[in-house]
Amino acid sequence: QVQLVESGGGLVQAGDSLRLSCVVSGRTSVNYNMAWFRQAPGKEREFVAGILWNPYYGDSGEGRFTVSRDTAKHTTYLQMNSLKPEDTAIYTCATSPHASRTATEYNSWGQGTQVTVSS
Repeated sequence: QVQLVESGGGLVQAGDSLRLSCVVSGRTSVNYNMAWFRQAPGKEREFVAGILWNPYYGDSGEGRFTVSRDTAKHTTYLQMNSLKPEDTAIYTCATSPHASRTATEYNSWGQGTQVTVSS
């Protein structure tokens, strides 16, 4: 059974940085895509960033966020810099067979980690 566990969220001030981690267990192969999504209160879930062999970003992740992965550790990271109050959301990692920005194509999800950015 595949499990994803996120960590690294918290309460920070605008301009601060955070690094989120997502550890995947229950898989032996590294040939899968990883991604980060976020959902703010009252808003739709949105794609932030993904990585298969190369990183790719959604509008919300482009520029200030960097996604990376350590395949040996089955861990994906999301480095978030220059955080803004509008980045406040629950950040969730997910896996899929192929690179995609569409949530419905992801078949395993973590529980999410809260990121709150105060002004």
